[in-house]
Amino acid sequence: MIDSNFLIAFGLTLFAGLSTGIGSALAFFTKRTSPKFLATSLGFSAGVMIYVSFVEIIDKARDSLIEGTNYVMGHWLTVIAFFSGIALIGLIDKIVPSYENPHEVKKIRDMEEPQKQSAEDNNLMRMGLFSALAIAIHNFPEGLATFTAAINEPSLGIAIAVAIAIHNIPEGIAVSVPIYFATGDRKKAFFYSFLSGVSEPLGALIGYLILRPFMGPIVFGYVFASVAGIMVYISLDELLPTAREYGEHHLSITGLIAGMAVMAVSLLMFI
Repeated sequence: MIDSNFLIAFGLTLFAGLSTGIGSALAFFTKRTSPKFLATSLGFSAGVMIYVSFVEIIDKARDSLIEGTNYVMGHWLTVIAFFSGIALIGLIDKIVPSYENPHEVKKIRDMEEPQKQSAEDNNLMRMGLFSALAIAIHNFPEGLATFTAAINEPSLGIAIAVAIAIHNIPEGIAVSVPIYFATGDRKKAFFYSFLSGVSEPLGALIGYLILRPFMGPIVFGYVFASVAGIMVYISLDELLPTAREYGEHHLSITGLIAGMAVMAVSLLMFI
């Protein structure tokens, strides 16, 4: 019998991942999006992630690690795990070249009709396959972050899923635009964008199945603290810089504060 928390966690991860398709659709079916809306939304997503990481997730991770070890070691392991999460996602960004990197900023208004290329272009096929791999690598830890939070506390998982879903909309644009430039094929660009979203629940499921036999206070605490590090890195390295690229710095900060406030109130409601 499948646990209800498992189904909720998987559903939330699927929702967060497939929102890349919304970004891809925006890239193809709108001439122009509102920079103000995107900047505010990205700031809001960053605010949710940063606040919940430092106020809620770190505390839960520390409590679990203290339970599994002792008071002093629990604090040390929490810090080590937090920066391990940052190092992991930072290493992924370093390894993946900028052109195939779905975290690099591309804007809808930069999309122009690309020149048609030969269907037999081997370089195009190589780029497409490498892009698929790069997207999967990038979204694996995000899916695990959503799933891990949701399966242990669904109310917390909902907030994180919404934040990552908002963040995945511009990521869908970032995936679609370069592939569309390279191929002139909207369907192929949308497929790769969809693939990037599917990799999140798939990554979450694989990660959970690998970790499940070892899951205990120490493993749970380490994973949770690492998730906090991953989300803080994504917020500072991707969401806020992307919002600034849309030329609406103050609105992104307003969104950041609003995201923190909404997250704070939602956590207070479950005390």
